[in-house]
Amino acid sequence: MSSLAPLPSAVPFRASPVLALAALAGCAHYVPLPLVQTPPLAPAVAAPPGFVPGAPLGISQVAALAVENNPDLRGIRARRGVAQAQLVQAGILPNPSLSAAILPLISGPGSVTGWNIGLTQDIKALVTYRAKRRAAGYSAGQVDAEILWQEWQVAGQARQLAADLIQGERSRPLLVETFDLLSRRNAILQRALAAGNATLVTAAPTLVALQGARTNLEALDQAQLSRRHQLNALLGLEPDVILPLRATIDLPPFDPVAIRASLATLPDHRPDLLALRLGYEAQDQNVRVAILSQFPDLILGGTAASDNSAVINGGPSATIGLPIFDRNQGNVAIANATRAQLHEEYSARLAAAVGQVGATLTEMDQLARQLAVVQGDLPAARLAAERAALAFGASNLDERSYVDLVINRYTKEQEFMTLELALLDRQVALQTLVGAGLPTVDTVPSLAIAKASGQ
Repeated sequence: MSSLAPLPSAVPFRASPVLALAALAGCAHYVPLPLVQTPPLAPAVAAPPGFVPGAPLGISQVAALAVENNPDLRGIRARRGVAQAQLVQAGILPNPSLSAAILPLISGPGSVTGWNIGLTQDIKALVTYRAKRRAAGYSAGQVDAEILWQEWQVAGQARQLAADLIQGERSRPLLVETFDLLSRRNAILQRALAAGNATLVTAAPTLVALQGARTNLEALDQAQLSRRHQLNALLGLEPDVILPLRATIDLPPFDPVAIRASLATLPDHRPDLLALRLGYEAQDQNVRVAILSQFPDLILGGTAASDNSAVINGGPSATIGLPIFDRNQGNVAIANATRAQLHEEYSARLAAAVGQVGATLTEMDQLARQLAVVQGDLPAARLAAERAALAFGASNLDERSYVDLVINRYTKEQEFMTLELALLDRQVALQTLVGAGLPTVDTVPSLAIAKASGQ
């Protein structure tokens, strides 16, 4: 058999290693990302811009620090990168397929090496391209809206903890005053009891009141320590860090009338409702994808080949799937059912959101009325305690009556502070629900992408 001369048709195959190297040059490379070995807790708080380090912080500054430094939010924000990567992936068409073969002559009447080459493209991916792209755009917007909603929650928690801490520090002097007064009376009564100048019946009311005062003071201190630990956790601080707070509670302006008027537009500025709407829009596009995917699989391309007798032929090629058994009916049903589920979830969340705001406003009205009643009772209770102290000092009032009147005054004072704290907590919760003083949905970066995807 004579030796074969090099074929011009074999030249393209010599370039394949070069093409492979060029393709590898554009590939991603592995970069290690080791986990942290020590807890990422700060030993001190970083003062916001424009504030002196170590100076007392207002509630708005505490909320801003929490949104910026909260460890959980840092993890949640990493979802944004995943959503953006999915959006990029949705915009990439599948690669064409290149097939080639060299068929050396083994036996028979042929005289040259045979070869074939073909290039094909999946056409079905073009049919579903726009719907998939829209779905990914809505999903990216949903993730950003969910992140914003979590930022609202963290800011609201920081506001509430800071306000409760400030209010707790305000109420502590009154509890200390009650405890000190009863401690002195109890010490006097115990000495009189030991000397036989008082009876147990006389000393018992003061002792019982002293134990109650001690319990109230210890409960407040425990609550304050727990609040500080919770606030430090929100800010990413070590548990023992003492965060300096101002003595005033600087919450955003509170306008119940405006809040009630804004209930009609609540879905437009609540991030959780916006996230559900965008998730529904994404699923609506997935329904379109499932329906369009009923289009038969279609692969178009072209091939060229040469047999061992140097006969060359070529032309277009097509491969089409026959939708006999699988017409994507299962995926269509799943997509429709999922969309229906999201539809009902949005309706339920909308009803709950509006109902929660309305219920909180009603509760605040009730607390305000109760607070007004207690505030009206306070002057009389204070005056009675003052007169009781004078009468007791002049030996015109017995021990039990004196203690009862003094305890009544402190009970009214504590009742007033408890109602005031409950009203304050409702205000913070309500302002978190409507986003008062918090970033608006206009700051969601993927909203523009979602809107563009829907066009």
